[in-house]
Amino acid sequence: MSVIERLLRRDHDDQPIALSALRRRDLRRGVLAIEAASYPRPWSPGVFESEIGQVRSGSRYYLAARRGRVVVGYSGLWFTGDEAHVTNVAVHPDHRRAGVATALMLALADVAIARGCRAWTLEVRVSSTGAQELYRRFGFAPAGVRTRYYENTEDAIVMWCNDIQEPEYRTRLDRLAGGGT
Repeated sequence: MSVIERLLRRDHDDQPIALSALRRRDLRRGVLAIEAASYPRPWSPGVFESEIGQVRSGSRYYLAARRGRVVVGYSGLWFTGDEAHVTNVAVHPDHRRAGVATALMLALADVAIARGCRAWTLEVRVSSTGAQELYRRFGFAPAGVRTRYYENTEDAIVMWCNDIQEPEYRTRLDRLAGGGT
C-alpha cells in the first residue's frame, strides 16, 4: 500500500496505540465524530464537557486512544463508593477489531484497581455482541437487563465484574495485555 493510499484511508493500524487523558480539544479532534458513528443518540459536546469537568473532583476518569495524531477511541469511568462504572468505550469504525478497545479497557481496569474498587460494572446493548464478548474476556458477566434503556427502544444487559483486587484478576489482565484471551 502506498503512502497516499494509507493517508487517504487514514489507516494507522501499524502505529502503536497511545493513551492519554481525554481533553476538551479531543472532542473536536475526533471524539464527537466517533460518538456520532457509534451511537444513534450520541452525547452532546455539553455532556462530554460536563464529564471531563468532573475528572478534577476524582469522580470520573476519561482516556483518549490515538494512533499517531489521530484520535481513534475513548473511554471513561465513573467512581461511586468501591465500584467503578464504565460510562463508555467507543472506537472509530475504521479502527475496530485492532486492539484499541482492549487497550482502553486494560487502562480502565488498572485505574479502577489503583483506586481500590472491588468491582466494576457497565451496560451494553443486547445487539452489541462484539462488545459483550470483549467484556466477557475482562471477566464481566450478565447480571440483569434494563428494559428499553437505549433510546427507549433497545434493552441493555447489565454486566458486573467482581473481585478485581484479587491476584487472579491481575493474572487475567496480564494475559489480555499479552494478547491472550
